Amino acid sequence: MTVQGRGAESGTDVLIRKVDSHLAALRTGLHGPELELAEDLARCLRELVVATAHSSAADRGLVRAAVHYFVLRRESRGKLLPVRSLAAAQRVVNKAVRQLGRPDLLVETPRRDRSAPDPALR
Repeated sequence: MTVQGRGAESGTDVLIRKVDSHLAALRTGLHGPELELAEDLARCLRELVVATAHSSAADRGLVRAAVHYFVLRRESRGKLLPVRSLAAAQRVVNKAVRQLGRPDLLVETPRRDRSAPDPALR
C-alpha cells in the first residue's frame, strides 16, 4: 500500500503551523519595528515553504532549517546561550532566500517611525 502526495502537504502544513504559532507568541511581547520584522519573516517563510513543497530534498531542508531557526529560540542561561534575536533569524532566512534564487523574498529591516526623532542625530 502506498500513500501518494500526502507527505509534502503534511510537512508543509506542519512548518506553516510552527511559523504561525511562533508569530502568535511573538505578537504578545513585541511591537513596532520588531513585530513588523517578525511578521515579515513569517510571511517570507510561509511563502518559501509553499514554493519548495515539491522541490528537491536539499531545498526543502534549507527552508526547514530556516523555519526551525526562526521558531526555536533558546532560553537564556547567562552568557552561554543567549536568546536568538530576530536580526539573527533575518540573516538565516535571507541566506536561504538567496540560495534558493528568490531575491524577491528578501526580508528588509523595518524602518523606524519617521515621526520619532533619531537618537543618533541628537
